[in-house]
Order: sequence, then C-alpha cells, then structure tokens
Amino acid sequence: MSHPSARRRGPLTALSALVTGGRTAWAFALVPLVVAIAVTALLGEADRKPSPLDSLPRGADSTVATELQQQLPNDASTAVALFTADSGRLDAETRRSLPRTLDTIRNELSLRTGPPLQLSADGTAALAVLPLAQGSATETAAQVTDLRRALDEAVPPGVKAAVTGPAAVEADLAAVFDGADSSLLLATTVVVAILLLITYRSPVLWLVPLTVVGVADRLSAVLATHAMAVLDVAWDESTIGILSVLVFGAGTDYALLLISRYRDELRHRADRAEAMRHALARTAEAVLSSATTVIAGLLVLLLSVIPTTRGLGLACAIGVLTAATFVLVVLPAALVLCGRWVFWPRIPRVGQRSLVESRSLWRRVGDAVARRPAVYVVASLLALGAVSLNVFRIDTGLAPADQFLDKPEAISAGERLVESFPGGTSDPVQVLTRSEPRAVLAGVREVDGVTSADITREEGGLTEVTAVIEAEPGSTASRATVLDLRERLARDPATVVGGTEAQSIDAGEAAARDRLVILPLIGLLVLGCLVLLLRSLVAPVLLVATVLATYLASLGISWLLFTSVLGFPALDVGVPLLSFLFLVALGVDYNIFLVTRAGEEARTYGAKAGMLRGLTATGGVITSAGILLAAVFAVLGVLPLVVLAQLGVVICVGVLLDTLLVRTVVVPALGVLLGHRFWWPRRLGP
Repeated sequence: MSHPSARRRGPLTALSALVTGGRTAWAFALVPLVVAIAVTALLGEADRKPSPLDSLPRGADSTVATELQQQLPNDASTAVALFTADSGRLDAETRRSLPRTLDTIRNELSLRTGPPLQLSADGTAALAVLPLAQGSATETAAQVTDLRRALDEAVPPGVKAAVTGPAAVEADLAAVFDGADSSLLLATTVVVAILLLITYRSPVLWLVPLTVVGVADRLSAVLATHAMAVLDVAWDESTIGILSVLVFGAGTDYALLLISRYRDELRHRADRAEAMRHALARTAEAVLSSATTVIAGLLVLLLSVIPTTRGLGLACAIGVLTAATFVLVVLPAALVLCGRWVFWPRIPRVGQRSLVESRSLWRRVGDAVARRPAVYVVASLLALGAVSLNVFRIDTGLAPADQFLDKPEAISAGERLVESFPGGTSDPVQVLTRSEPRAVLAGVREVDGVTSADITREEGGLTEVTAVIEAEPGSTASRATVLDLRERLARDPATVVGGTEAQSIDAGEAAARDRLVILPLIGLLVLGCLVLLLRSLVAPVLLVATVLATYLASLGISWLLFTSVLGFPALDVGVPLLSFLFLVALGVDYNIFLVTRAGEEARTYGAKAGMLRGLTATGGVITSAGILLAAVFAVLGVLPLVVLAQLGVVICVGVLLDTLLVRTVVVPALGVLLGHRFWWPRRLGP
C-alpha cells in the first residue's frame, strides 16, 4: 500500500532505484567505502609548513610588519627566561651565577647571544631574552622544551626558572594541539555512538551510520587538506578538528532523517528495497537542499581577510559535500543489504502505524500549538528577545592570558614577570621602517607608555625598532599605547607598527569587517536557497527571521554562561562570525526537514493540517538530530582553548534553542496561524 503523500520524482526516483537495486546495492555500499579507506590510507592528509601570516588579516599594518621582519637577518622568535626567588630577593651569589648559567645553556643549545641579564628593581626576579634558531612552529616548540629542561636542571636551589615570551606562547599553543585531532575524533565518535544507540535503541543499527559517517570524515580531511594545498589556502591546527565535528554533526543529522523515513516506509511496504527507494527519493530533496545551503554559506568565508578563516570555509564545504554524498549513496545501499533485522529489537512491520499517524509527543505539542498559535508565537519571541538583550553587554577580544582554559607556563610566567618588570618586556612592540631610523626611534620614545626603545636589527635600508611598553599585554592601556604609537608614526607611510598587541588590534578590526561583509551575504544566500526550494516568499523570510532570533538568543545566553559560570572575561573576536555561520546554515537544516515534509503533507491535507502532520513526522528526528549536533559541538571543549570552548557553547545553546523551541513551537505556530499565506504565492492542497 502506498503512502498517501507519495509523489513520483523522476531523477531522484531513478537514482534511488539504482542505489537500492538488488544487483547494484552492494556496489554502492562497498565500492565507495573501499575507495575512501584506500585513499585515506595511501594518500593521507597533506602537509603544510605554517607561516606567521596564516592568522593575520591581509593588508593590515601588523601583517606588513611581519612580512618585513622576514626580510631581516636572524628573523626568529624569542623566548624570555624568568628567574624568581622562592622567597624574598635573589641573593648576591645567585645574581653572580645566573649569567654563567645562561652562557652554559646558550652553548649547550647553540643559541645566539642576546641582551645581558636584567635584574628587576625590587630584586626578586631577573630575566634574559633568548633569541631562538629560526625554524617551523614544531622546531620552535622543541627548542622551548629543551630550554625549559636545561633551565630546570641548571638553576641553583631557591630559584625558580620559567620560560615565557612569544616563542613560549607558540610552543604552549602547539602543545594544546599535540594529539588533539585524535582526542577530538575519539570524543566525537564516542558521543555520536552513545546518542545513536539511545536514539535507535538497537545494538546493531547505530553501527551502520556511524561507520559510513566516520569513513566520510577521514576522507574529508584528506580531500580538504590536499585541495587547500593545491589552491595555496592556509589552514591551522584547529581546521581539521572543526571539520570533523561538522562532518559528524551534519552527516549523522542527514542519516537520522533518512533512517527515520526508511523505518516509516517499511511500515507500508514489504519489499525493503522499494521502501528505501521511496524513502531516499523523499529524503534526498531535503538533504541536498540543506547541504547546498550549508556549502554555499561556508564558501562565503572565502571572502574573509584572514587566511585561516578562508581555509576553514573551504575545508568544511568539502566535508559537508562528502558527508551528504556518503549518506545519500552509501548508507541507503548498506541498509538495504542489511535487511529489516538491523532495527532489532524494534523491527518495523507492514501494517504498523506510521509516525505521521501516531499520537506521539510531537502530535500533542502540535495540537497544543494549533489551539493558540498566536500566544505561542508571541511568548516565544518575547522569551528569545529577552535573552537577546545580553548581546549589547558582550565584550570582544581576549588577552593572551585569557586564551587558554588551563594556564600554561608561558602565561603564568608572563603574569609573574609584570609584577617586577614593565608589562611589555616579554612581548615588545616592533616598529619596521625604511625611513631615517634615528628619527623614527626618537618618535617612538616620545610616546607615553613606552618605557624603552632601541634599534635591534637593520638590513638593506630596513630597520626594526623594538619598544617595551609599560602596560600588561592585552590590557586597555597596552592597546592605547600601540594606537598612540601608530598615530605618532602615521605621517610616515614607510613605517608600520607590529607585534602581538598590534596584531590583536588588527584582528579585531578584520573580524568587524568580516562580520559586516559576510554575515549579510550568508543571510541573503540562505534566504535565496529557501526561496528556490520552497517556491515561496513568505515562508523563507519567516524561517530566516527565526534563525536570526535563535542566533541572537544563543549569544545572549552564552554570554551569561561565560561571565557568570565559566569566568570568561570576553568573547573571542572570531566567535560571532563562525557561530553565525554554523547556526544559520545548520539551523536551516531543521527548517528544511520540517517544511519540506509539511509541504508534502499539505498537498493532500491542506496547509494547517500539513504543518501539524509534518511536525508529527519530523519532531522526533529533528529533536534527536539537534541534541546530537549540540553534543558534538560541545565536544570542542576537550581542547583547552577558550575560543573553541566558546564556539562550542554558543552553537550547542543555539542548536538546542532551535530544536526544542523554534522548530517545534514557533515555526509550526506560524504555519498554523498563517495557513495558506505561509506558502504564498505557492498554493498547496485543498
């Protein structure tokens, strides 16, 4: 017996028949998996030598300064060795022995000679600037590790040695990602496996989608890194981690939708291949529309001025394409080959009541919404608006000391350093100039907040002036001093101000520019995709509006969590853009899942009844998919970086809001309230 809402869709039906055919299903199930595993094993992820310019905004002063520094001799990162007394002041014998200790360590590690040891005014600490050999981030991290070991072994009793400075921060950041991909992948896989097991309540079924999506994830990493290498697009350590989270999240969402529809069709058809054919033909439209929208939104990141953001957009677009392909090709064929027993112990039988006819929780929610749709719309929007007000209280921009969940040695040593030395000692400002160096040096020394400045390197008419500022790195005063430096030197086009603080300022301005350009484009793109899919004007506008409301509310709730519970002083400048992208693009998934089924039902039962039947049929799968996606993004918290933890929290909160409130209450209420006007100018059903 055919389902009442069945409709023939030529190309999708033909593709479904090919994928699920008795003679062809095994090929679609096995060949892609074998090829993907072979490519992953033989080709592997592409390697790339990181560049100091990878995360710097294109054309910014600090970026130009970094490029110029690479033209100077001995361009390498520096470490700062900090010596402190366990109690009181450093005694005379220690002060005499430390220079000899440093000379021994320099010889042992083949380090270049740097400035002499500096003793603090209070006598409790001393520091030495140690230029490291030029090398990659991995080599720098190894040098810092060796330096820390050598210092620990050489310092006299009663003295503690620690290493901070740009090289140490870089090394500690690298340590965060040491084995991070494996840890993140393992945590993601475990979370997905547990939630699939709970969702399907079958000891077997969860293995099929998890295997398919897992293979797609590993293939995505290989394809994405090689594509970025060929196109010379930058990526960093976090790119593949976020890619894996997105592939698992989107892939399992698509799998949940397909399997839910397949289970329903098995209640109407004895032939499992025929049941999958109908399920795939109906699911493919929603999955393809969703994937296309997400991919288009991700590719908008190519307009970013930050290289690694462009790389993230390209990598994730490839990942979503791969995940959707495997779910629409490999998963249906694999399920058909497995047979009905894969659902054991809850095996669907012909004649059982389908989801859309059931008296489930979602039907009861729909009936409640249908009785007072206006009340539910107004109450929900007021609640979302109230929590969105926190958006106006958000501060952006994390200081270096606030970027790690677990404070590493470089940060703790930097905090101790500012107790005895000027705040900028461990991470000074660099001014690069092709003008008369003495005049530039004099101008730098005249700026309030600069405690000292000297010419440190010269080559071919290019000069580097290093300035130590009084304020602590990342503070408002430090930022103000750098801005004053830029204003003082602004009349000289051959002079630029660089360094970590300058990079932070430029990153904030670049993030603001990206938000101004990219956010509206993503919104318009999603709106256009919905218009084409639904062939309607009212519904797409309302759906995009609900997604935007969800985004603002998730930021507001997350900010409350960050300040009241987690103790984060500010939001990383990149979080608003990336969370908007993922929430809007992935939120559209659930919109599409709901309204495509509602439109299908509306052809037979009318607009209002169709919306309620669509909610009844998809409410369970949307909730399961949302909870799974929220949990998967929350896994980003396993990495001890605040930016990833913040991104994970915002998306987790947003997806839960979208799943439990917007998609199950607000959108159905709007559909019931407006009736046929919801689909205008399209006319559906009687």
